Amino acid sequence: MKKELYSIKLISILMVILLLTVQTGCGRASRKKEKEISPETASTRFSEETGEIDDVMMEHLLEKVMKKLTLEQKIGQMFIVCTDSLDFNAETAMTDKAAETLKKYQPGGVIFFSFNLVDREQTKTFIDSLQSCSRVPLFTAVDEEGGKVARIANAEGMNTTVFPPMAEIGRTEDPGEARKVGETIGSEISELGFNLDFAPVADISTNDLNTEIGTRSFGDDPKLVAKMVSEVVKGLQEKGVCATLKHFPGQGDSGEDTHRGYVNLDTSIDRLRDMEFVPFKAGIKAGADFVMVSHVAVSNITQNEVPASLSSLMVSDILRGELQFENVIITDAMNMKVITKFYDPAQAAVMAVQAGNDMILMPDDFKLAYEGIQEALADGDLTKKDINDAAERILRTKIRRGIIPLDSDLLK
Repeated sequence: MKKELYSIKLISILMVILLLTVQTGCGRASRKKEKEISPETASTRFSEETGEIDDVMMEHLLEKVMKKLTLEQKIGQMFIVCTDSLDFNAETAMTDKAAETLKKYQPGGVIFFSFNLVDREQTKTFIDSLQSCSRVPLFTAVDEEGGKVARIANAEGMNTTVFPPMAEIGRTEDPGEARKVGETIGSEISELGFNLDFAPVADISTNDLNTEIGTRSFGDDPKLVAKMVSEVVKGLQEKGVCATLKHFPGQGDSGEDTHRGYVNLDTSIDRLRDMEFVPFKAGIKAGADFVMVSHVAVSNITQNEVPASLSSLMVSDILRGELQFENVIITDAMNMKVITKFYDPAQAAVMAVQAGNDMILMPDDFKLAYEGIQEALADGDLTKKDINDAAERILRTKIRRGIIPLDSDLLK
């Protein structure tokens, strides 16, 4: 009887061990199966949980959307235009002509000014209408710095927070105040449909005669400006709005206005590295999506009178190479007198791309600028690689900020 009981206990123990082994084996099989989940599925799940997309998934998504766009559509992505370029009558609402222009040229974005804004509902409706006519979701941009350059806050009926000039924020010497500016502006303009802010100003105010920058700058101390700029960048982009460092290489020391004509910044590369570049480096480290290149000339460095925005030395060698900025480089507005006085729209657009810019802001004539790039490709003055490299940086930013959502047909 004891032997039988012993046998029964032994069999029971063996059965328990066997059961545990089978269960443990299932556990290993489950973990192995989880590891075999495709990179696409794993990365998508990661994106949903963290709000970020890893590098492997980003390249996978980017490859998909690039294959779906024609070369002509990629060229279109390289422009941010004002509503007048779509249709002079499309200041506050969509028109048939504006819709046709959007569908034909597929610009990468549209910039709004105060004359485009009537009230909150009109703004939302207008932006929605623009987006619905574009195969690739648009950058919807605005200059919302705070102070005097705040197209939305300074417009009646928009009901967003009015901030003082950034010089006042700088005088607090509190980076937390700059962070609040970025977070508040980012939150409020994204509610209206904007996803790109041409801010913060990274220029250092070192010339009292400079009326173009003046109190738009956080101050005259490069280290303080750097801290403030990096916090605004973080605040904006945490709210899903692309931030823009402007106006590279830094024009706070100039005494004239590029809106009115030619401006030469009498400086050296050592001075730029010690002063003007400091806030840009901080903003780049903070992850800024855009850098805007100024039209100031820096003839002591470039050895010519070409604006920085059209100089490969300033854009490709220094901003892209030395400062290692990997995201989107955009020109300042190309309808400024400093450009239109010396270059036609096609010539300026081609020179901008040759210099290394990814995007062209507000060409004086969008159609001529677009056609100019097409002709330069046909003539061999630009290559398909120039266009593809720019398009990749633009589209990568749109994916990263959710402007092109993960469930978009472009990513399937």
